[in-house]
Amino acid sequence: MANDQFYHALKVDESLCYGCTHCMNVCPTGAIRIRNGKASIRKNWCVDCGDCMKVCPVNAFYVEQDDFDKIYDYKYRVALVPAVMIGQFPSNISESQIFSVMRELGFTHVFQTEHTVDIINDAMIEAARKQSEKPLISSFCPAVVRLIQVKFPALVDQILLVKPPIDASAIFFRKKLQDEGIPDEEIGIFFVTPCAAKIAAVKSPVGETKSPVNGVINMDFMYNKVYHGIKNRSGSGVRSPGENLPNLGPKHIKWTLTNGEAPHMRGRCLAIDEIHNVIDILEKVENDEIPDLDFLELRACDESCAGGVLVVGNRFLTVERLRKRAELFKDIHGIPEDLASYVDFMKTRLPLKPLDPRSMLKLDEDMSVALRKMQQVRKLMCYLPGIDCGACGAPNCLSLAQDIVQKEAQLSSCVFIQRTMEKHKKLHSDHAIRIIDKVWGKDRLDKDCTKLGAKDEGT
Repeated sequence: MANDQFYHALKVDESLCYGCTHCMNVCPTGAIRIRNGKASIRKNWCVDCGDCMKVCPVNAFYVEQDDFDKIYDYKYRVALVPAVMIGQFPSNISESQIFSVMRELGFTHVFQTEHTVDIINDAMIEAARKQSEKPLISSFCPAVVRLIQVKFPALVDQILLVKPPIDASAIFFRKKLQDEGIPDEEIGIFFVTPCAAKIAAVKSPVGETKSPVNGVINMDFMYNKVYHGIKNRSGSGVRSPGENLPNLGPKHIKWTLTNGEAPHMRGRCLAIDEIHNVIDILEKVENDEIPDLDFLELRACDESCAGGVLVVGNRFLTVERLRKRAELFKDIHGIPEDLASYVDFMKTRLPLKPLDPRSMLKLDEDMSVALRKMQQVRKLMCYLPGIDCGACGAPNCLSLAQDIVQKEAQLSSCVFIQRTMEKHKKLHSDHAIRIIDKVWGKDRLDKDCTKLGAKDEGT
């Protein structure tokens, strides 16, 4: 992966997309444009939050995952399972049933990701003690980390440089197997992901040169496989190697939910979920509007990981199940015995390298050129109507002005400017139609009764 480009897991199926602009209008970083009648994602702006996927009326967005057969590239195949995966299943289905079916599907080991939470929490508190600039921001959610890099670059240094559970658990389990005499090249670790952002974090990690995770499997795919397997087998199953650690305690179970980290940090802490709420808070932090704040737990999805785009169940029911489970195991605390002997090893592996700001607002690497372009943008805004209708294929007039300066669009892309130019005979009507065709696709304005909402929809 080139250092100057983010990997992103969200893709567009152009055979389904018809350029409705729903995705463009909700994208928190303005990463989507409509070109030739199809949604187009700007890779370096996208943070893989999945909002586009949630609002698409024709399911044109999908999340790219590794081929499941990739697990067979390794003799020892480890599934890292987050607590939110367990929360998808009815309460009468146990972890033992889930894990034994996963072993039948091909995994040799299954490990619950949040077992490393206590070690991570201690590392976060220690890192926070050494860092003076506040508030500090959790690195748990990769979509939020990328959001800060591209939209709030001035706050990058306030991200706590501590690896999240997915990385910590992969590091631990790999070391555990190596200590049992297994060669590293025979170990494959795969994370069952509830969201696209964690896939991107594995494929193009920030704060480290290479992810300790070998691959990702979408949670909706794994849930369907496991649930079908449970329904078509008898007996409760036997736990496979790596499943013999105690059940997760309440702190571990709730770590991936909203308000999972904040209660365990020191000082004044806030927990915010849903990416537009996160942006609102980050704007206030950037403007010094929230004094005496020590720590921010920020999650891109509503209800945190329970609201991930790859989660099958209703997010509120998932949260309810997990909270009930946390209450059931309220007496479980501390680090499991198998993990306790690795605490010192883990402490040396948890720090992240400093993160780089990657501002999407930067118009040029040369500061003098960037300032000149900024003046051009401001001048263009004098002519654009400020209606933010999206008919130009950009989310708003300011985005169009920036696209024009970057030579990715023209002033005549604005339909209102087109009419003015036609009025003053500076643009022929045939040329105006060609401009519309370039953005929205040829013959887009022709009568079509089969489109969504029309009388012959879908025929």
